[in-house]
Amino acid sequence: MKKIILATLLTGAVALPAMAALKEGDTAPDFKAQASLAGKAFNYSLKDSLKKGPVVVYFYPAAYTGGCNIQAHTFAVHHDKFTAAGASVIGVSLDDIARLNEFSADPDYCAGKVAVASDADGKIAKSFDLNVRDAAPGKKDSRGKDIDHGFAERTTYIVTPDGRIAATLGGLAPEANVNQALETVQKLAAAKPSAKKL
Repeated sequence: MKKIILATLLTGAVALPAMAALKEGDTAPDFKAQASLAGKAFNYSLKDSLKKGPVVVYFYPAAYTGGCNIQAHTFAVHHDKFTAAGASVIGVSLDDIARLNEFSADPDYCAGKVAVASDADGKIAKSFDLNVRDAAPGKKDSRGKDIDHGFAERTTYIVTPDGRIAATLGGLAPEANVNQALETVQKLAAAKPSAKKL
């Protein structure tokens, strides 16, 4: 009996983040935020971006940290493929805009290709039903600078122009997360012509 209970508890613990996050078919919360692209701040609106096609909204813990550096770099490398599929990408973290201005322009990471938005109080992440952890004292980034903000769990949503979530990608390594997001938007793009025929 103890083994069954333990297995149930372990399964529940692993499944919790995915269950907590918004799921396929849910309506994505609209949001506006200050964002940065290629080192320049601008006002981002999910609603406006959806008018142009699907949007990949990816939440990540913090700029200039191991996994987030890999993820941003991978999104930048595949930027043209996302564009070819008619999709745009916006990263969201609890970093402030000054930090994101540096990250968005950094040739090793966002490389001026990936826009990143500031969710300093974590409200956007929470509206997507994501867990937000408090700042951890003494945490430093890959440059040795202090990280003084909380962390949203790494989860990516593909949002279709009607504001619905087509896929929720969580519990994946950073590179796999990007690759699955790309695969999803490419499938959406491939399905589009057949939808027009109907």
